[in-house]
Amino acid sequence: MEISTLFTWLIPLPPLLSFVVIVLITSNNRRASHLVALCAMGISLFFSWFVVYGAIVSDHFGDHPIASSINWLPTGNTALRMGIAVDPLTVVMLTFVPLACFLIILYSIGYSNFGQSRDERDVPGNPPHHGVEPMYSRFFAYLSLFAGAMLVLTVADNLLMLFFGWEIMGACSYLLIGFWYGRTYEDKLQIVPSGAAVKAFMTTRLADVIMLIGIAYLYYEAGTLNFRDIFFNADVLDHLLHTPSIIGGLAVAHLIGLLLFIGTVGKSAQFPLHVWLPDAMEGPTPVSAMIHAAAMVSAGVYMVLRMFPLLSAGAYHGANPVLTVMAFIGAFTALFAATIAIAQNDVKKVLAYSTISQLGYMIAALGIGAYIAAAFHLMTHAFFKALLFMGSGSIIHGVEHGMHHTHEKLDPQDMFNMGGLAKRMPITFRTFLIGGLSLAGFPFVTAGFWSKDEILADAFAHGHWWVFVTLLLSAFLTAFYTMRQISLTFLGEPRTESAKHAHESTWTMTFPLVVLSVFAIFAGFVGVHQDFPVLGKMLGKNPFEHFVIYSLPNHGSGFVFTWTPVMLSVVVGLSGLFLGWLVYGRNSLKVGQQDPLIKWFGPLYELLSNKYYIDELYDLVFVRPAKWLSETVSFRFVDRILIDGLLHAIAGWTMKLGSGAVWFEKWGINYAPDKFGDGVRASGDSVRIVQSGKIQDYLMLTMSALVVVVIIVFMVIN
Repeated sequence: MEISTLFTWLIPLPPLLSFVVIVLITSNNRRASHLVALCAMGISLFFSWFVVYGAIVSDHFGDHPIASSINWLPTGNTALRMGIAVDPLTVVMLTFVPLACFLIILYSIGYSNFGQSRDERDVPGNPPHHGVEPMYSRFFAYLSLFAGAMLVLTVADNLLMLFFGWEIMGACSYLLIGFWYGRTYEDKLQIVPSGAAVKAFMTTRLADVIMLIGIAYLYYEAGTLNFRDIFFNADVLDHLLHTPSIIGGLAVAHLIGLLLFIGTVGKSAQFPLHVWLPDAMEGPTPVSAMIHAAAMVSAGVYMVLRMFPLLSAGAYHGANPVLTVMAFIGAFTALFAATIAIAQNDVKKVLAYSTISQLGYMIAALGIGAYIAAAFHLMTHAFFKALLFMGSGSIIHGVEHGMHHTHEKLDPQDMFNMGGLAKRMPITFRTFLIGGLSLAGFPFVTAGFWSKDEILADAFAHGHWWVFVTLLLSAFLTAFYTMRQISLTFLGEPRTESAKHAHESTWTMTFPLVVLSVFAIFAGFVGVHQDFPVLGKMLGKNPFEHFVIYSLPNHGSGFVFTWTPVMLSVVVGLSGLFLGWLVYGRNSLKVGQQDPLIKWFGPLYELLSNKYYIDELYDLVFVRPAKWLSETVSFRFVDRILIDGLLHAIAGWTMKLGSGAVWFEKWGINYAPDKFGDGVRASGDSVRIVQSGKIQDYLMLTMSALVVVVIIVFMVIN
């Protein structure tokens, strides 16, 4: 256990040191920079999986988790302690977070065209760089810091240390989403990377400020922020649950839970703070994979999982407003985002809204108390969503290569500019197909099916009918837009010359896809319900549930297996896939052919493709008034008139006072001494003529003076 504790302390250190080394030492050496980042992440992966292996083989790990802390900040008679803790939930995170980060960094080497010859022309709207990333080392430094922050958050044993990692990731998201800050577009309405970075940063900061208030409130009431000191102490939980908050009708535990959950609403892009995540696709694709799978949005769900004993306090003895809000927001977001995804043409934005929808699944699961199912889906989603995002980056890479050959001017991320890529990019196609089927919940084979089915089965078993129906409808739409994406991208014939000249990506991009595709299939079998025919009997128990349940103080119980939700899930998933293939795959779209949904949906398609005009609504209600207030009230009135006017008035009075002081000094103080000096100077000028410099003159003058003195003395004596 001692070596595991030491390794746990060391897990976040290599990528954090990698950031420092790249910035200060290797920034001018591209190869050294990506090797430092890759090796550092590999060391963290080794430390993490060593700890994971030790936890899995331990017989009583759930009852005796790894924990170590030190005094950090004295606060009166106590001190805030900073430390690490590894319980079963942490083990789950350490299984996929460092692996995904390692594969993303490896993928980034090929994605950034390392070692490739310079292109003859640049992509319109980009600063001149000839196809070679001009800020190569900086990119790997930021990725390392991002990964290190997520690992700090993962192994933290208290909420404050978790928040440190949380906020560092917020800064990294700003730096990486806006990494191509010089990019512009001919369409002035399209958000540019720098604008997307600001949007993401401001939206998540709004939620984080409210979350920080919840953290301070929790420390005020509980006297500690350590997870086990709160969750495994019945007296602390009872105090939080039975103490009225400043808002009538809410206990302290419930108000703190709502404040903390708002942080997740921002971080995990849940409605109504979901608007930043689709625009975050303006960053490089490895950044999208890092945000959607390994860090950032996963951190929001992880925080709710970690704080679940507090958020669910009192749920078994009556209504819990926190869980009710979570269930509603999660289920609504899952369906809301899925409806938008079916009308998006950007290959990455489809996946972005898919992520929002899948995160809604997890939040809804936690809202109905399906803790194990939410943690299970968080893990499987990380694998297949990282696979899909890196696959989309490979697709875009291939189309951009075709553009350099054909000199076409088109959007390389628009799926209607693709088609027929299955033959030209076979590895990307097969791995993307595996990831897409896992996302769609292809039955009994993919990891996504088992984790999604677990959520649906739990909702069905405990009578949460409205959640069950909403998520079931979301699952149908997910399968439909997934097959739509696969068909438009890979099937049929190329719809552009650039698609015809696309080619498979380099091995540093395809190797991570192959590895993740294995996990996108087999990772789901660790969570098969123990009563499931054949597979459940082979495993003997649900390994995932049996292990992770020890993260909770009250282990509780699962649900009784029934075939109804399973069959409904199978029917819904296969129906969505079949309908998507029927519309887009059987008769692939031709060049210039319109999306069939435009004809079928009519004005509704316009509403969906424009994301329900939520961004425009926010711009009208919040952004424009804020700009007006800042320009008219803050700048012109407060700054220019009040502040500058007061300062200018004070400056004017000071100048007048200074002028009076100068007059008094000149005529009241300096006048008499100056005149006396002038007199001395004048007398000196009058008598200096006697100094000729000749010794004879001085002797004659002396003798004359002596004669005069003698005469005067003689006269006085007589």
